[in-house]
Amino acid sequence: MKHVIDAHCHIYPDGIASRAVASIDKFYDGLPAKHNDGTMSTLLRLGADFGIDHFIVFSVATNPHQVGSINRYIAGAVNAAGGKFTGFGTMHLDSPDLEADLDTLTELGLKGVKVHPDTQDFKIDDPKAMKLYELCEDRGLPINVHTGDHRFDRSNPNRTVNVLKAFPKLKFIGPHLGGWSVWEDALRLLPDFPNITVDTSSCFYTMKPEFAKEIIRAFGSERVMFGTDYPMWPQEKDIEFLNNLGLSEEELENIYWKTCTKLLGLNIN
Repeated sequence: MKHVIDAHCHIYPDGIASRAVASIDKFYDGLPAKHNDGTMSTLLRLGADFGIDHFIVFSVATNPHQVGSINRYIAGAVNAAGGKFTGFGTMHLDSPDLEADLDTLTELGLKGVKVHPDTQDFKIDDPKAMKLYELCEDRGLPINVHTGDHRFDRSNPNRTVNVLKAFPKLKFIGPHLGGWSVWEDALRLLPDFPNITVDTSSCFYTMKPEFAKEIIRAFGSERVMFGTDYPMWPQEKDIEFLNNLGLSEEELENIYWKTCTKLLGLNIN
């Protein structure tokens, strides 16, 4: 494999990483039972251990006042990582000036936007969210929007289709194969939309190989990226699972790095 890119990584400053990871653990009711520490140094070490040579990194603001500091942290981490990181900035829908926040995000060198309807408490097709998608579409900015949670009605595929219909040129990334914990709905509703790219993060721990292969092929490997949801899951287990699905070498090359580099315009060595 020429490259392996982990397209879905949450990182936090060392001083708050343990609290941030504990918050994730609480939100997902202790899933998984064991996780990593959320620091960039651990992510880089694991990458070296398991042959991952590039990472898409981000964090999520839980209120609008956090947006600036988080985005500066992500930009600083990108600069400190020696070419190993590409950063996405966070946004918050209650910000008084979304356009100014996007201006700052791009000035920092961040390559896309990350939001999370379930932890930020908005519906994925809320009018405020639709305004953000419009701005991202106009600017050609990819946006990674958490998709799916059987416990809520905020980010599930039945709402995601409204976004995909409204913004056909939006570079929409639907992580967790388009619908964490509601994968049957994602398979039924989303693959026909060419403007959605998905990643494999937080999926394989619960999937049967046959279904994982089916949903990957429904989207097509050219619209699937490898991701682990660091700090949640062990990279080596996800790599082993993906490698054992019986996908072709071309499909694996797409998933591990080609889809991501094409979508984000990356040039990695």
